[in-house]
Amino acid sequence: MKVLVTGVSGYIGSHAALELLKAGHEVHGFDNLSNSSEEAVRRVRALAGRPLRFERLDLLDAEGLGRLLKEGFDAVLHFAGLKAVGESVEKPELYRRNNVDGSANLLAAMEAAGCRKLVFSSSCTVYGEVRENPVDESHPLGAVNPYGRTKLDVENLCLERARLDPRWRIALLRYFNPVGAHDSGRIGEDPRGVPNNLMPFVMQAAVGRRDKVRVWGNDYPTPDGTGVRDYIHVVDLALGHLAALDHLDAFVGARAFNLGTGRGASVLEVIAAAARAAGREIAYEIAPRRPGDAAAIWADPARARRELGWSARLGLERMCADHWRWQKDNPNGYGA
Repeated sequence: MKVLVTGVSGYIGSHAALELLKAGHEVHGFDNLSNSSEEAVRRVRALAGRPLRFERLDLLDAEGLGRLLKEGFDAVLHFAGLKAVGESVEKPELYRRNNVDGSANLLAAMEAAGCRKLVFSSSCTVYGEVRENPVDESHPLGAVNPYGRTKLDVENLCLERARLDPRWRIALLRYFNPVGAHDSGRIGEDPRGVPNNLMPFVMQAAVGRRDKVRVWGNDYPTPDGTGVRDYIHVVDLALGHLAALDHLDAFVGARAFNLGTGRGASVLEVIAAAARAAGREIAYEIAPRRPGDAAAIWADPARARRELGWSARLGLERMCADHWRWQKDNPNGYGA
C-alpha cells in the first residue's frame, strides 16, 4: 500500500513510519519541521533499510497538499499538528488555524485526488471532564482546552465528510499518554524547550538536564494522592495505526477507537519506574494542583481489541526502559 504520513518526523509519526516500512508499505511523508527534526526521518530510513521519501510541507499550503496528493496514495496517516496544551491556551487561534484549518486542507486535497482512507491522530482530551473510568468511546465529548477542541473539531470534520460521502473510511484514534521509544534507542521523543508531558521531563531529570520533577498535587483521591493516567508505549501506538489501516474497509464512514492499555499509573509510580530503568534516584518535589488537571483517566480499549484485533502489549517497565535508552543515548535529542 502507498501511504502518506503527515507529521512524519514527529514523535509518533516517525515510529508509525518505521512500522509501516517494516510491514512492507511504500511510505511518503511530510512535515513543516516546526517542532521536529529531519534527523528522525534519516534514522527511520536507516532502521528500516528501505527508502522513505520526505518533503518539507505545511498543512496550510493547500496548493502544495493538492500537488502531493495527486501523485496517488492509497491512504493517509495524519499526525501533523501542534500539541502543547499550555501553549494552546496562550495561542488558541494559532492552534485552530494550524490543526483545524490545516486538516480541512488535507481532507479537501484527499477528496480531489480520490484518496478516501484516513487514520487520524486524535486524543483522549476530546472527552473533557471524565465522569467515570475506564473511559469508552461512548463517553460524552467536551474538550476543556483549545488543543482538545481542535482534535474534536477535526473529528467532526471527518464525521461530516464521511456522512456526505459514504466512500470515505476514517479511523479516529484517541490516544491516551504515549511514552517510550524504539528499542534501538535511535528514535524517540524530542520536545522543544521544557517538556509539557511527564515522561520526557522525568527522563531529562534522570539524564541531568533538569534538576528535579515537579509533581502537581498529591491530594487527589488516588492510591498515592498523585494523578493517574493511562500510559501507552509509542510502538504499541504505532502498531495500532497499522491495525486501523488494515481494517478500514471493515466499517463504513468514520469510527472512533481508544488506544490505551486500560490500566492507570500514578505520577509517583512513573517516577519510581523511571528511576529503576535509569539506575538512579530522580528528585521530585510536590507542588500545588494545576487548574483543570483530572485526578485519573484511563481507557477502555475493548473496541480496538474487538474490531481492529489490536491491544497494547508493553508495560510500564518496558516503556521506561526504552525511553531511558533513547534519552541516555541522545541526551540532547536529535540536536546532538
